[in-house]
Amino acid sequence: MNKVLRKSDVFYDVYERRPGADKLTTTYCPGCGHGILHKLIAEALEDFGVQDRTIFISPVGCSVFAYYYFHTGNVQVAHGRAPAVGTGLKRANPNSIVISYQGDGDLAAIGGLEIINAANRGEGLTVFFVNNAIYGMTGGQMAPTTLIGQITMTTPLGRSVENEGYPIHMSEIIATLEAPVYVERVMLGDTKSIMHTRKAVRKALKIQIEKNGFSFIEVLSACPSGWKMTPIQGEKWVTDTMTKYFPLGVIKDISDTFEGRDFSRKNVEPSELHEILDIKETRIDAEKIAPFIMKSVAEEIKIAGFGGQGVLSLGTVLSEMGMRHNYEVSWLPSYGPEMRGGTANCSVKISSKKIGSPVVANPTILIAMNRPSLDKFETDVVSGGLIVYDSSLIDRAPTRTDVTVIPIPATKMADELGNTKIANMIIVGALIKHLGIMSQEIVLDSLGDVLKRKKLVPLNQKAILKGAEFIKNIK
Repeated sequence: MNKVLRKSDVFYDVYERRPGADKLTTTYCPGCGHGILHKLIAEALEDFGVQDRTIFISPVGCSVFAYYYFHTGNVQVAHGRAPAVGTGLKRANPNSIVISYQGDGDLAAIGGLEIINAANRGEGLTVFFVNNAIYGMTGGQMAPTTLIGQITMTTPLGRSVENEGYPIHMSEIIATLEAPVYVERVMLGDTKSIMHTRKAVRKALKIQIEKNGFSFIEVLSACPSGWKMTPIQGEKWVTDTMTKYFPLGVIKDISDTFEGRDFSRKNVEPSELHEILDIKETRIDAEKIAPFIMKSVAEEIKIAGFGGQGVLSLGTVLSEMGMRHNYEVSWLPSYGPEMRGGTANCSVKISSKKIGSPVVANPTILIAMNRPSLDKFETDVVSGGLIVYDSSLIDRAPTRTDVTVIPIPATKMADELGNTKIANMIIVGALIKHLGIMSQEIVLDSLGDVLKRKKLVPLNQKAILKGAEFIKNIK
């Protein structure tokens, strides 16, 4: 009896993450099904002994509150993105138990393609889809699963086929795909239906634990606050009305014949990389890079300018050359519709230590190749950092007095060499010379391996030398 009455150890004893003074009760409204489903999931995780390797993913909506309560790994994600983040977590941590916990406004609307593609890939996830036919957290708007004729804040006359279309049957859609192992629709109504839901929850989790199969459990649940009903009325509406349009039952189950999937990754030693990548030989001279790889380096570089100025190529060359000096590197572009004529930028990290994220928010170095880029990113540079800007095109100097500033007429110098487009390589040469963390000889020698147009290598080498000479003369 004590085991039945006690709270599962998978829940926190005190809900410290919950805002407000009350840290012992949940935030859910009376009659809401989230608390019941939480209990069923927690009991299963405890009984299966997988609490310590479970990652609970909850996005926007009432689902977000799960991280208040579950004493497991927790990741909060953007609206609809739980399956995508779950994919990354599972691939990076193959032994983990990943739960995607989503509502109908989240999963079936903005997250529609996310869940379909994760299901189609057969990711080793267990998805709990709470369908209460409404946007419960944000005021009770119509959701993709809102029933025909159902009144919501945005359908005051009731949802109509002509104006809003039909409710979406997510379980049936998921079941048409080949990869999902187990798809079932259940409900939280009377005691019998709750006990059946308990079995479905446990089966779905067990399929992941034992076989890494993709399971999708749709749970019909009441939202009395959004529906403007009492808890008893809400429960009855689920049982009598929702189940007519969303029939209960197993829609797909191939768990008996599914042999399982292995998400484990091979750990590759650096010595194996050449063979795996089919690189026949290396152009790196270990003796030449030895004086550089002993240095402590942690440069975060933002490179920005007009699309077409070679902003991304500049970043590619820097990161490639950093890699050839055995540094850890990352390169993250940002362009899209800005690629031609507008502004484009990329983030480059060069470090003697492991890199956690490729995003550069506060650069140690800003390379600005046009005025809009200097205006936009100057204030982001860390104190004591470096700003390199093309003084041929930018008609003002940086206003910062707590950073080093190097004006370089890169475009003018490129024109003098016969090609405006090599201004980016002039900046590469200047930066490498200024920082002193790479061998200029290796950079020049390796340029042919990096540039796609081999006939332009000699000209780009001249540009790098020109930039290095410029820095030498101003020091």
